[in-house]
Amino acid sequence: MTDDQHLKDWLTLTLTPGLGAAGCRLLIDHFGSPGRVLAASRRELEQVGTLRKAALAAIGGEERSRAATMMLQKVRAAGLFLLCWDDPAFPPLLRAIHDPPVLLYVKGEVAAIASAAIAVVGARAASTYGLQMAERFAGDLARRGITIVSGMALGIDSAAHAGAVAAGGKTVAVLGCGLDIVYPAQNRKLFESIAATGALVSEYPPGTPPDSFRFPARNRIISGLSLGVIVVEAARRSGSLITAQLALEQGREVFAIPGRIDSGKSEGTHRLLQDGAKLIHSVADIMDELTVGQPSPGDHPRAADPGNAAPMDLDPAGRLVLTTLDVYPQSVDAIIVATGLPARQVTEQLLLLELRGLVEPLPGGQYHRKSRQ
Repeated sequence: MTDDQHLKDWLTLTLTPGLGAAGCRLLIDHFGSPGRVLAASRRELEQVGTLRKAALAAIGGEERSRAATMMLQKVRAAGLFLLCWDDPAFPPLLRAIHDPPVLLYVKGEVAAIASAAIAVVGARAASTYGLQMAERFAGDLARRGITIVSGMALGIDSAAHAGAVAAGGKTVAVLGCGLDIVYPAQNRKLFESIAATGALVSEYPPGTPPDSFRFPARNRIISGLSLGVIVVEAARRSGSLITAQLALEQGREVFAIPGRIDSGKSEGTHRLLQDGAKLIHSVADIMDELTVGQPSPGDHPRAADPGNAAPMDLDPAGRLVLTTLDVYPQSVDAIIVATGLPARQVTEQLLLLELRGLVEPLPGGQYHRKSRQ
């Protein structure tokens, strides 16, 4: 658990005007921690380079420290969690993108944002067909243990969240405002349902209004939390296509559901298909691309993998952890002893292997290797 002083240091840094997430990461890379950044002299800060002098001049100081203390109190009073970039609980997939947020505000279940997830996005002014497809695919995926990520906008986003909730699964809503603001206001009931069964996430502190310029930046978090992105309906120019492009840049899979060829709401999705997105007509098409989730009677069987060797694209630590595991459960402590790796590295590798569907957590803090069916 991250202590309050460390969180306060992060807040002090992120609340600095003109610094931004990229500036924070640059300083952390140079000094090693937010506490060291705040303790640095003006001359030491200026040696980092590329940062604006106005931003550097605003770092630290009693006024900024008081603002961070008040924000931390506000976060605690609202029942929110704070995840900073160096927290072990920070989602590893999101940390790996080229421009991750350095602080996440979370309302609900923190573990939900680091689980195996698929994003579902699309038009706000969606057709009945689009809404039905979003709800159906989200529900089918949720029943297979996949978390649904979207932006809680009206239309496709809301239908996807609702489909996951109705299926009894997990869903994560990434907001472009503070978590004390329900936006759009019509989604208050959905907002409360997601907070109770999944998680609401934002990189913006409480009190931040839903200004339009924040939503394109929000989209990189939607795709960054996910193994792949499903685009249900999108016009030729839409935020959903921005999310799809970000997903490609982040190395994620992009899926598209075809629509009517005479509908403007299908132009964007059909363009994605022409550019190489995978056409899907059932959840089995997604499972074929991503070896995650639990099988369902409706899924068709896959051919068995040759042998039970670790995939060649795993890093050495991941291969070591995976080859140590068997189909019989082992405790994390036993895995640490068997591999000789540090505890934090073992837990990180277990999460990454779980996201790839190679291992499965069991009650009692145990793991086993999933049989390759």
